[in-house]
Amino acid sequence: MYNEHFGLSELPFGLTPNTAFFLSAQGHREALNMLQVALSTGEGFVKIVGEVGTGKTLLCRKLLSVLGENYYTAYIPNPLLSPAALYRAVAEELGVKSKSRDGITEFQTAINRRLIELVAAGQQVVLVIDEAQAMSEKTLEALRLISNLETETRKLIHIVLFGQPELDRLLDQNNLRQLRQRISFCCRLPALNRETTRDYINHRLSTAGYNGGQLFSDRALATVHKVSAGVPRLVNILCHKAMLSAYGKGARLVDVSHVALAVKDTEGLELRSWCRPRVPQLLLALLLALVAGSLWYGRHL
Repeated sequence: MYNEHFGLSELPFGLTPNTAFFLSAQGHREALNMLQVALSTGEGFVKIVGEVGTGKTLLCRKLLSVLGENYYTAYIPNPLLSPAALYRAVAEELGVKSKSRDGITEFQTAINRRLIELVAAGQQVVLVIDEAQAMSEKTLEALRLISNLETETRKLIHIVLFGQPELDRLLDQNNLRQLRQRISFCCRLPALNRETTRDYINHRLSTAGYNGGQLFSDRALATVHKVSAGVPRLVNILCHKAMLSAYGKGARLVDVSHVALAVKDTEGLELRSWCRPRVPQLLLALLLALVAGSLWYGRHL
């Protein structure tokens, strides 16, 4: 690959959520701070919403990595589950041993008993659910019942939902209003602006071991931001392909022509005029002069 060519120790724009590459951009930093504050104050439900590719899973894993030893975390990455399957998944994450034929009531009892044990041992239990928009109404209601578990003074479990905007539309349904009213903190992840896109790219390059001069030209950076609309996943895809293009041509600087090729190679993105290489002004003037000369000559024949 191009690592040696550009002096990198690893690929900087992989799509796997790696917390080492987490950029503390304003929107993502505020979301992480909000999560930590909400959990420290013992809130029951917290919700993070963001469009596809805006970094929800990376933020989710970052949260799990920064929580202290007094937190006991349970993580469910794929919540497309029936209510019974959700209870089983939560039980397994909490280390609850149960028989294969246990029903919902048995799971509820076992989970409640385990939560009391963990809280008595000084642990705050946090259940993190990624892709929460995939949950059915019945499974969300089962989740609400889990959140009901509490003592006279505190919640036994805190639940963080990460999801796409479809999660908001799902929770807007009248039959889920009880759960919706329990969400005390919520945050929407924004796309990156032009400045933070530049910071994001440079941060990932630096984290991957790059310590040279500017690797992406200013026009290349601007084009990546415009085409991707600041969506981190699309930024990663375009930068990776642009670096491949530059490497294939032996270039040390990634310029707008390499980004244009990356855009052309990426399904769903449109190559607009502002990301095509500009014709040098001198050449453009020469072409105009030739056209004007041809028209004048034609009129005087």
